[in-house]
Amino acid sequence: MFTGLIAELGTVERMAEGSTTCQLTVRARKILPGVKIGDSIAVNGVCLTVVHFRGDTFTADVMPETVRRTTLHLLQPGDKVNLEKALRPMDGLDGHIVQGHVEGVGTIQQIVPEGNALLYRIQTPRELLPYIVEKGSIAVDGISLTVTETDNTGFGVSLIPHTAKMTTLGYKNVGDAVNLETDILARYVEKMLGFHKREKGINEQQTTRAGEKSDSDIALTEEFLLKHGFK
Repeated sequence: MFTGLIAELGTVERMAEGSTTCQLTVRARKILPGVKIGDSIAVNGVCLTVVHFRGDTFTADVMPETVRRTTLHLLQPGDKVNLEKALRPMDGLDGHIVQGHVEGVGTIQQIVPEGNALLYRIQTPRELLPYIVEKGSIAVDGISLTVTETDNTGFGVSLIPHTAKMTTLGYKNVGDAVNLETDILARYVEKMLGFHKREKGINEQQTTRAGEKSDSDIALTEEFLLKHGFK
């Protein structure tokens, strides 16, 4: 689990793609002390497992599903990437809960200066839109950001100069792709509500097949209330 607070901008050293495998090597300094083989590091919001160290670089395997779902396959040697180590129990949760499980890829449509901030407009896959709400949280390339506005095609976020300077978004241009992860709490709520709705529908069907009226068919009448003890 991560917080979406970027600890360091790393540099892609190597991206090796095979027919069924992919390995990413990144140069970094700040986040490497204390990291061991098998630990997790989020690279542009993608949770990867460290499999090798050499000097000030680490290497991680990238599975085909990750290649399909994220922008990692677009990386070239020399590209900057956002890096964050996995959250430890004693760390503070200053951003929001980020799993490092990218759900889709968005496209930067606009970058507009506003005072000391930069407003980014991001076109978003339609299936992610229900989970993005104004003033809610979203991870863009692993960066925890607050949604400023939404519509039926995407959303906006605002960056202070420090965030632009310390993350990949300060290096991005209109048309560039970004990894997106919506708030996991929204997905759990939808799952629970959907399950409850399906269970209710099944129970109503079973009751109706048994020859009784379902709750949705029962009218709240004076006769109904008297029958059930209300006077």
